[in-house]
Amino acid sequence: PMKLGAIVLDSNNSDELASFYQKLLGWKKTRYDDEWIIVSSENGEGTPLVFQENKNYKKPIWPSKSGEQQQMIHLDFYVDHVEEAIKHALSCGAQVSEVQLSNDWQVLLDPAGHPFCILPSTSPAKK
Repeated sequence: PMKLGAIVLDSNNSDELASFYQKLLGWKKTRYDDEWIIVSSENGEGTPLVFQENKNYKKPIWPSKSGEQQQMIHLDFYVDHVEEAIKHALSCGAQVSEVQLSNDWQVLLDPAGHPFCILPSTSPAKK
């Protein structure tokens, strides 16, 4: 069987983006080389996030607009306390998206512009 090994996010400042997710998730940050940084849990559980330096990176526009850089990925985080998680994400450097498509989750943007959602652990999308 196939196993998801990592999720890779591009940025023109991979160190900043990796630090954001390190703080957000409380995981460790390891520089692999000049181009790659890995953020993973201390116990090895979960799928690690890998950050690739891309000098030609363009921030995605969300929601998408014709002729603009499109999002390529977004992450969903399930939490027990949504408001606390949003406050934590904002303190780490996230921004709340100006556009929200549902009252069931909150869309935020990381420092590189990648959208991510915070959902309650009881969300039907998690099942």
